[in-house]
Amino acid sequence: MSEAIDLIAASFAKTETGQQEIQKRSLGLAPLVRRLLVLVDGQRTGKDLAVFVAGNEVEPILQELVDKGCVEAKAAPAPVAPPPAAQEAPSANNGLAVLPDAATRSPAENDMARNFMVNTVNTIFGQHSRLTLIETISRSKTTDELRMAYLSWLQAMEGDRTGKKRLPDLQEKLFKVL
Repeated sequence: MSEAIDLIAASFAKTETGQQEIQKRSLGLAPLVRRLLVLVDGQRTGKDLAVFVAGNEVEPILQELVDKGCVEAKAAPAPVAPPPAAQEAPSANNGLAVLPDAATRSPAENDMARNFMVNTVNTIFGQHSRLTLIETISRSKTTDELRMAYLSWLQAMEGDRTGKKRLPDLQEKLFKVL
């Protein structure tokens, strides 16, 4: 059934089995798979959900959830071209559009970006907090993987009062190496 599904473009909704799995944990899903199941809301696409599994491929996880009957894919909406002004403007949400091409970043810059994100998480939230985020950042080896992890880092910072207050300065410093 899922051979024709574009797991990245389609949005996903929980099935009755998926709802029961959240309550009873009877299928023995791995923690990462279960986390993605919890995040499925009928609106997010595979691409949207990929942010939450940075450092891992989202397609196999979604395929497992589809195969086990926990989620069902909804048809991808027909693409709508954004207005011309929106195509040219950098993304206000995450700022990644202003960064140089990932291929221009060196391994040393990736190390600096990785260390910066881990250190800011530990500073803002305290040691041994947000371990999943720290693991995601630490596993990110390439610039593209770090930029996917950045989206989770950004979400965490925006969700904290101190992090949100310091975010403009932290982003400016991070973007020098990301």
